[in-house]
Amino acid sequence: MSRDWKYYWSRLALYMFIALSIGTIFSDIGHSLSSVMVRVSAIFAFVSFVILLSFSGVPAHIDEVKIYCHEETNRHSGAMVFLLGQLLSSIPFVFLVSISSSLVFYYLIGLRNEFSLLMYFVVTIFMCLLANEALMMIVAYIWLETHKCTLTLACLYVIMMLVAGYFRKRETLPYAVWTYPLSFISFHTYTVQGLVENEYVGTWFAVGEIRSIPGVQAVRGSYDISSSGNAKWVNLLVLLVMAIGYRIVLYVLLRLNVRKQVGKWRAWWCRIHRGAGAGAK
Repeated sequence: MSRDWKYYWSRLALYMFIALSIGTIFSDIGHSLSSVMVRVSAIFAFVSFVILLSFSGVPAHIDEVKIYCHEETNRHSGAMVFLLGQLLSSIPFVFLVSISSSLVFYYLIGLRNEFSLLMYFVVTIFMCLLANEALMMIVAYIWLETHKCTLTLACLYVIMMLVAGYFRKRETLPYAVWTYPLSFISFHTYTVQGLVENEYVGTWFAVGEIRSIPGVQAVRGSYDISSSGNAKWVNLLVLLVMAIGYRIVLYVLLRLNVRKQVGKWRAWWCRIHRGAGAGAK
């Protein structure tokens, strides 16, 4: 993995480039009340494009799944061994791209200069990408074709962006499908909420000379967040559950050997149609 530039090193270069681009575009916006909406936009753009660019690693994921399928056929590997190996080997690389791009973005955009807040930002991006890695593995296992995987992931990411609460607040989304379940299974929803709460919960902004408003109230003009100090940790916990949950789904697919079963079903279906066509002739 460390020698294959397509796996994480190309993604690292892309993440650094997008972090530098967004950071310079949104630099020098200040810390006044008028900067709140701009900073929320920058956070949403960073999260969205970091996740969107992750499908550059699709070919490497497909190669991993193909190797596993070959080894599993020869009984040299198993689903649990493969998942643990893939998880443990990917953690250093995912953390590397998370901390490097986060540091560039964090300081260019001028977020609050506190170490604990910075580390929460890094860990949230890391957990989001870790959950996304599992989703990419599921899609790669289902299709095993770069073009189909890329189209599927691009479609999923765009839908996740739409229901994350930025373009339209979650409580105003249509309840059928868009709010439940789509907005609740979107990485963007919990990542953006957690990062915005990390930045603005506990802050105050002056309005005139004698009045001030809390940062949560200032943010709610563009994005809905909770005023609870523990809300950001709940969002981080949800991302952790997603990272585990998607890998459980992948484990079930591997254990059931879904691809082989689908292949048998397709072969059976083709034989029926061929037989029906021959009988008609």
